[in-house]
Amino acid sequence: MTATAEPFVHPALFYRGEQEYLAGTVPFVRAGLESGEPVAVAVPGENLRLIRDALGADADAVRLLDMREAGRNPGRIIPGVLRAFADAQPAGRRVRIIGEPIWAGRTPAEYPACAQHEALINAAFQGREVTILCPYDAVRLDERVLADAHATHPVVIPSGTAGQHRSAAYAPEHVVARYNEPLPPAAPDALTFSFAAPTLSQARHVATAEGERLGLSGRPLEDLALATAELTTNSVVHGGGSGELRVWAEDGHVVCEVRDGGRLDDPLAGRRPVPRDQRGGRGLLLVNLVADLVRIHTGQDGTTVRAWFPR
Repeated sequence: MTATAEPFVHPALFYRGEQEYLAGTVPFVRAGLESGEPVAVAVPGENLRLIRDALGADADAVRLLDMREAGRNPGRIIPGVLRAFADAQPAGRRVRIIGEPIWAGRTPAEYPACAQHEALINAAFQGREVTILCPYDAVRLDERVLADAHATHPVVIPSGTAGQHRSAAYAPEHVVARYNEPLPPAAPDALTFSFAAPTLSQARHVATAEGERLGLSGRPLEDLALATAELTTNSVVHGGGSGELRVWAEDGHVVCEVRDGGRLDDPLAGRRPVPRDQRGGRGLLLVNLVADLVRIHTGQDGTTVRAWFPR
């Protein structure tokens, strides 16, 4: 892999089949280990097994994560996977990560958050001594996904090659803006509750009762209560003092949506770790860490945050 002058390196690896996948990933891992760099691999389980088997005993020196679990919600990959690993390493050491957040089977609801995630990595790691290699299945992923990969990665490695080159289509800000799209309408039978500061506690209880009625229990129900509390509080504090809560069932999940009149101008909000000594600023991050998926749309008329919890 050709060296670049920037401290942060973010190549997209396009592969066709297991042989090309291993040829692009295993030497990347071994080169990191030989250089004394901390290495993590966060890819879907089936690909994780391929890499682990190919590495043999060297796999013990690598942080291995199934991205289907660790990165089920694309919004938690930067804080909960990539930054969690990079920030835990000694200062001054380059960190090397393989991250595969997009695979065949990602749903249409998930994909916009995936594309925004890949674009936002560049801002989240700007100036850091980190290399993040992102594999893309050039056979099973559709053309839109592959085109977006060229726009979210400054460097690309075409299928069947070992060399890399600058992406002429690199434009991560455009990807973030393009997928800041209005969300589909809520279910017609969604519970709706308007809230303000005096009714924050009631909003949480209303959402929890409806979630339980729709089939949530245990940890997912607790997560719904937490997300409702954080999102409604954010609306009161930052979104004009009031908002509207909706809860409904959809495709094996209970969905919680909060709308308000505020505008979320920071696309990395909820996707970056918060310093331990910082007061506040954790609401959207907590929602990303507990939900199966979080989608956000912000515009001139306000902001909508929608979170999914498994039934």
